[in-house]
Amino acid sequence: MKWILGMLMLSIVLVACSSDDNESEGSSSGNSADPENINIAIEQDFISLDPHDVGDTVSIFGTRSMYEGLLGFNENMELEPVLAEDYEVNEDSTEFIFQLREDVTFHDGEPFNAEAVEANFDRIMDEELRASNNARYVDEIEILGEYEIKFILSEPYSPMLNKFAMILMGSPAAFEEDSEGFASNPVGTGAFQFEEWNQGNSMVVSKYEDYWGDLDTNVEQVTFRPVPENGSRVAMLQTGEADFIYPVPHNNMEELENEDSIIIEETPSTIARYVSINTQKEPFDDVRVRQAMNHAIDQEAFLTVVRNGYGDPLSSVMSSQTQYYAEQDLHATDLEEAQALMAEAGYEDGFSAEIWGNTASETSTGMQFIEQQLAQIGIDLEVRSMEEATLNDAIYTPETPEETDLQMWYVSWSPSSGDADGALRSLFHNEFQPPAGANTAYYDNQEVSDWIDEAVQTSDADRQEEIYADIQETVYEDVPWIFLGSDTILSGHVSSLEGVYVLPDGSVSIRDANVQ
Repeated sequence: MKWILGMLMLSIVLVACSSDDNESEGSSSGNSADPENINIAIEQDFISLDPHDVGDTVSIFGTRSMYEGLLGFNENMELEPVLAEDYEVNEDSTEFIFQLREDVTFHDGEPFNAEAVEANFDRIMDEELRASNNARYVDEIEILGEYEIKFILSEPYSPMLNKFAMILMGSPAAFEEDSEGFASNPVGTGAFQFEEWNQGNSMVVSKYEDYWGDLDTNVEQVTFRPVPENGSRVAMLQTGEADFIYPVPHNNMEELENEDSIIIEETPSTIARYVSINTQKEPFDDVRVRQAMNHAIDQEAFLTVVRNGYGDPLSSVMSSQTQYYAEQDLHATDLEEAQALMAEAGYEDGFSAEIWGNTASETSTGMQFIEQQLAQIGIDLEVRSMEEATLNDAIYTPETPEETDLQMWYVSWSPSSGDADGALRSLFHNEFQPPAGANTAYYDNQEVSDWIDEAVQTSDADRQEEIYADIQETVYEDVPWIFLGSDTILSGHVSSLEGVYVLPDGSVSIRDANVQ
C-alpha cells in the first residue's frame, strides 16, 4: 500500500513540477485586474443556463450571475430577501406570502411583478424541469396584488424558504417566445446580463445598468472560461490572463502564496466528495462488497494524495458544515477485513468494474487513487473520463436502473439550498433515482425515504434533528457510496480584485466584483 501511495504522490509531484516549470517562464508580478473585463477560470463548463433546469453547481452559479430569486443566500449561506422585500409564513409552513419589489425590470425591459412570478412557477410545475423538485409541494398560487403573491403548499414543508431561494426568476416573454432557445439565451433581473456563450470556451456577462439595487461593482464585463487542467488555471492567474481561479490546485498552494500579487482564500464547505455505487447492479447489490470497498480506502491518504491535506474525512453522508450534521464512526481502513468480506460475498478473486468521472485534473487523480486502492482487494477498475455534458447524458438519460451502464461515479455534492433536505433527498430518496434526481447509487431504503418526507413535515427542530440523525446513521451503514472527504474550498485572485468569492456550496459569486 505504501508503494502505491508513493508512486501516486511521485506522479503528482512530477506533473506539478512540469507545470510549475512551464508557468514560471510566463509568470508575472504585480498583476492587476481590468474593470472593463475580468476573467474567471473555472474547472468545468456550464451544462445549461436555463435557471429552472440546472442541477450541477457550476451551472447553478452560472445562472445566479444573471438571475435572482425571491430570496437568496449571502456569503455565509444565510437567507436574505432579494426580489421579495418581505415575506410571511404561517405556523405550519403551508402558506407563504411575499411582498415583491416594485422597481425591478428584466434585462429585456419586461416588468417584474406577481404575474411574472406566477408565470415562472407555472413553467416549472408544468414541465419536467429540475426546479420542479424545489416547487413540488406548491399546490396553489394566488396573486393578491400587483406586487404581492401567495403560495399554498399541499402539505407542510419546513425547508420551503430555502427552496424559494433556489428558484430563479426569468423573463416570461423570453421563455414563452423561445422555450427551446431559452437555455442558451438567459434573461433575468441580476446585476449582470447575458452577452454570449461559446460552450467549451467562454461565457460572457456584462453589467446591467438599469439594475434595481445598489450595485457595488465597477466591473463592466465578466468572462467565465472553463479550464479543466490545473496547471493551465494556475498559469493564467500568474500571468494575469485570469483574475480569479477556482479551484486552486492544492499542489500549487505554496507557490501561489509566495506571490505578493495573488491572494488565496480558504472556505469551509458543504461539499461532500464520494464515489456513488450502483446498489442495484451485481456485485454492488451485496452490502458486503460495498463495505469491503470502504474498508479498502484510506480517507486520510485520499486527502493527502488528491487534495494535499485540504479537507476532512467524510464522517457522514453530508459535510460537517451542513444543517443537522451527525458524525458517524468512520469505516476504518482494514485490508484484512475488506478481503474477508469479499470472500464471504463470493468474490475472493475480485471482479472488474468501471468508474466514471469528468475530465478535470483532480478527478483523474482521484479516480486513479481509487483504482490503486481497490486493486489491493482484487477489484480491477477501468477509469473512464468524459466531458461533463457527455457524462451528464450517460447518467441521466436512462429511464430505469436496468437501462443504465453506470457502476461507479467519482463525484461530489453540495446542497445549494443550504438545508439538510437538500443534502439528502435527491441523493437517497427512492423517488429521485435518475433521471428524476441525483440518487445515482439507486439507493432504495423505504424507511429512509419515509424519514426524509417526515423531516420536512414538522417544524419541531428537535424532532428534525432526531430524524436526520437516524437517516445519516442508516445510510452510512448501508454504504451506497465510497466515502472520501469534505472539501476545504481554495480559490485565488489577483490582489486588485475584490468582491468575487466562493460560497460554502462551491458557487462563485460575482455580484459585488470590484477592481481597486
